[in-house]
Amino acid sequence: MHHATGSFEVKLQPQPAREDAGLGRMSLDKTFSGPLSATSRGEMLAARTAQEGSAAYVAIETVEGTLDGRQGGFVLVHRGLMDRGAQDMAISVVPDSGTGALAGLRGEMKIRIEGGAHYYDFDYTLPAE
Repeated sequence: MHHATGSFEVKLQPQPAREDAGLGRMSLDKTFSGPLSATSRGEMLAARTAQEGSAAYVAIETVEGTLDGRQGGFVLVHRGLMDRGAQDMAISVVPDSGTGALAGLRGEMKIRIEGGAHYYDFDYTLPAE
């Protein structure tokens, strides 16, 4: 198991969504720094409830760049829930989505927000060379 920690910047842009579904839709654009030096593009759907602090989101993003010096890409899938302020988030590499030197990548990512800055902690494995 390998571990990578770094920072990222994210830009969210509201997108048109079905008004009758009560959902918000956003485009995601990220720039990762550190052992993961990459950019990503993705889409997010979100729902809020009448209860303050309760919401959910799902997202898929395609990441392209280098991970610990290995060039390639992969896809991340997100599932996030907030239950009256308590967060439960899972971000996973989509199986068999790795390309180039990242073929066979498996892993889980966690996101931290500290002082308004975004950080990632990425635990991953790659097939033996």
